[in-house]
Amino acid sequence: MREIQFREALREAMSEEMRRDENIFLMGEEVAEYNGAYKVSQGMLDEFGPERVIDTPIAELGFGGIGVGAAMNGLRPIIEFMTFNFSLVAIDQVINSAAKMMNMSGGQINVPMVFRGPTGNAGMLSSQHSQNFENWYANTPGLKVVVPSNPNDAKGLLKASIRDNDPTIFMESELMYGDKGEVLESEFILPLGVADIKKKGKDITIVSFGKMMKVALQAATELEKNGVSAEVIDLRTVRPIDYATIIESVKKTNRLVVVEEAWPLSSISAEIAYHIQSNAFDYLDAPVKRITNRDVPLPYAPTLIEEILPNVKRTLEAANSVLYK
Repeated sequence: MREIQFREALREAMSEEMRRDENIFLMGEEVAEYNGAYKVSQGMLDEFGPERVIDTPIAELGFGGIGVGAAMNGLRPIIEFMTFNFSLVAIDQVINSAAKMMNMSGGQINVPMVFRGPTGNAGMLSSQHSQNFENWYANTPGLKVVVPSNPNDAKGLLKASIRDNDPTIFMESELMYGDKGEVLESEFILPLGVADIKKKGKDITIVSFGKMMKVALQAATELEKNGVSAEVIDLRTVRPIDYATIIESVKKTNRLVVVEEAWPLSSISAEIAYHIQSNAFDYLDAPVKRITNRDVPLPYAPTLIEEILPNVKRTLEAANSVLYK
């Protein structure tokens, strides 16, 4: 193991896969000459050249569509959106072309590609640049949706996504690109659709993914100070969701809190709450609680951002409400 940044782990994943398979290429805004808006692709143009690391105009619908066509014809593109807020411009190609082609062609044409880039709040960027669309894309049959929470998972999951024969949405946090963590030096791949228990516990289950894993783990640490043993599960992928790991944990702890950085309506946390209520109701000693963004566009002021986003305080309040009900 060695300690590297989140962005470096992503770069290693892409570079290793591009060395392995010449059909893989990276395309997006500023990925080449500028080394990536967040320096994820730094140095890749020098190694792979302009035919495999391709700068595009500010035209997500256009280069998203080029990527889909390339994937349909045997290549394996990685399409970088500078932020997933901008993916809405290309959503027709993602939803109506990439996700549906396997089904519409009767299994004859698959679309092996990755759409990746940052998601969620990134500080004082206001409403149009601070949104979470994990649940939007996870609602679509034909897509896989991955949201890593640390550098090691980011590398292993991105390599798996690049090798997968289905279109994959790979969502990163802009605020985590500089995070450091231990990453395996040897070749490894983490399977999609498998959650990871980041902390074992027996009194309450806390489920989260992506950047909100920091909140979940901090809340678990605070609970431990009061003698409460929290089990913390990182979903890692939100389509498919590893329901079995959550169910087994709830059977042990009898309580569940879900933390998610998205609006509450039709969220991943709502889906998990429904699934647990349907499949592990007899094991619950209290209602499932969830913490999400407040149901408003994210403002610019940092004090309001702190109030609206999920945080440790709100998570502890939810945990205590089910622990001592």
